Amino acid sequence: MVGDSVDRHVALWSKELGWMDPVKEAIFARLAILARHAAQARRDTLDSDGLRHWQFKVLLTLRRLGPPYETSPSRLADLLGLTRGALSARLSPLEDAGLITRTHDAADRRRVHVRLTEAGYDAFERHAASEEHGENALLSVLSEGEKRTLADLLRKLVEAAEAAPDATEPKRSRSDGS
Repeated sequence: MVGDSVDRHVALWSKELGWMDPVKEAIFARLAILARHAAQARRDTLDSDGLRHWQFKVLLTLRRLGPPYETSPSRLADLLGLTRGALSARLSPLEDAGLITRTHDAADRRRVHVRLTEAGYDAFERHAASEEHGENALLSVLSEGEKRTLADLLRKLVEAAEAAPDATEPKRSRSDGS
């Protein structure tokens, strides 16, 4: 058997760590490699699209809201896990790039609406399509049945992780661009 880098890793550490479960180690090592690969592919796609991660997250959040892809700055900040001040600083470059607009409510000028523009919609679509292409390429080595089986098995693990008594959402920094 030729194997992959994880097979070599497990073989090495199985000799050194008699208590290690090699199957568990192989699963988590492979999940870690795939997570790093997916994260790097996303960074590369964003770089090629000329978007920063935080910019894409704003576009994604507005797009996820559905038509008319609009919300208040306070709701957008909450959805992104940002302070109002941090969000405000992020909206200006997006507005300058024509990806969003900020408009005052006609009935109450104190209220502001943040809306995805057609250019913002198109930028999101281009990025999502590029990401889709890369993910499809990675999964192309699996049959449709294998993809369904993998999705089902991963769902089972995610459900168990989310149901654990100490399961919490990952901590998000308000200043790191997440």
